[in-house]
Amino acid sequence: MSSYLIRGVRVVGAEPTDLLVRDGLVVEAGRGLAAAGAEVVEADGLVALPGLVDLHTHLREPGREDAETVETGSRAAALGGYTAVCAMANTSPVADTAGVVEQVWRLGREAGLVDVQPIGAVTVGLAGERLAELGAMATSAANVRIFSDDGHCVADPRLMRRALEYVKAFDGVIAQHAEEPRLTQGAQMHEGEVSTRLGLTGWPAVAEEAIIARDVLLAEHVGSRLHICHVSTAGSVEVLRHAKERGVRVTAEVTPHHLLLTDERAATYDPVFKVNPPLRTADDVAALRAALADGIIDIVATDHAPHAVEDKECEWGYARPGMVGLETALSVVLDVLGERWDLIADRMSRTPARIAGLTEHGHDPAPGAPATFTLVDPKARRTVDPMDSASRSRNNPYAGLVLPGRIVATFLRGVPTVLDGKAVR
Repeated sequence: MSSYLIRGVRVVGAEPTDLLVRDGLVVEAGRGLAAAGAEVVEADGLVALPGLVDLHTHLREPGREDAETVETGSRAAALGGYTAVCAMANTSPVADTAGVVEQVWRLGREAGLVDVQPIGAVTVGLAGERLAELGAMATSAANVRIFSDDGHCVADPRLMRRALEYVKAFDGVIAQHAEEPRLTQGAQMHEGEVSTRLGLTGWPAVAEEAIIARDVLLAEHVGSRLHICHVSTAGSVEVLRHAKERGVRVTAEVTPHHLLLTDERAATYDPVFKVNPPLRTADDVAALRAALADGIIDIVATDHAPHAVEDKECEWGYARPGMVGLETALSVVLDVLGERWDLIADRMSRTPARIAGLTEHGHDPAPGAPATFTLVDPKARRTVDPMDSASRSRNNPYAGLVLPGRIVATFLRGVPTVLDGKAVR
């Protein structure tokens, strides 16, 4: 295995240092290091972060390889500074058996660009009627620890309770898509002033908040781990705050697009801004930012949702909800939080790695730690062009925006997957 000498890098924003990488580990740190035969990476002005970890990625394979594959999604992830992604279960066939999750896991290993950790479905076929093979997926080669019907809420409280009870035996996590379906029938965007003006059926905030309130009570009763996907409202933040004050084992994520964009974007009827949960109000965005900073919301997760052209470039009412986000997530978070490197490292790497049980990830670059990190140029600015994406899909809501930060390099266990801003393979 090749060795690398990273010169003059600021580890999580600290003073410049050199890092020597050998045999998959950071073996030495300090100024003025030298190593015969090591490939030198000049990193003056760059910041080293632990490799980013995404708890919420849609890779579409198997079944919708026209929108994304494990390989193309992995490449997009590496270019975004990620070293691990958790692949959602809404594939075709659904990842509700050991066989399907092992297929996704093996495709990730073959691509070798990031660690792909499958998420198993909670219910068979995402239908919300009976539990999937949770135990078989947990003991499979994929070692599944997170289960979600994302895109569908586990609406039946009895089934949700049983799922929480089942995964408690192996310290698993149920990740809930919080949406009371009877309150969102026909919904096209956030219910509010903008939806009224546009004549589109609204998706009320209470549809999310009611499920979160129910599920934190169930998790408290069972004593199991609950994770809330893509929190989007100020009311949800308050429910989570109250739950955490009581010691409920609940964690939550927010997406980059819910931190930056509002429902006003729907005024153009451009389907790229159609997403589930929908873009909310400026007040919601402010509440989400504050909750991320103070830890009520634990992590940033992309909800990277690639779609084929025909599923997005159509009338708003027929368009599929979802946005891509792996290659822009860190830039959006930098734009929102500024250069608060320790906070960014925690919300985008350490904590998601801990929630997912990915023990090889989430470590700051230091002697003895896995050489799994990313190098960021915080002073670079770029205009987002969807055509430059490594993803197969182009449904990028940030097109034309100027965002801060550029991923210069990504290392996975000492092997570069990105160098000089370009994928190595």
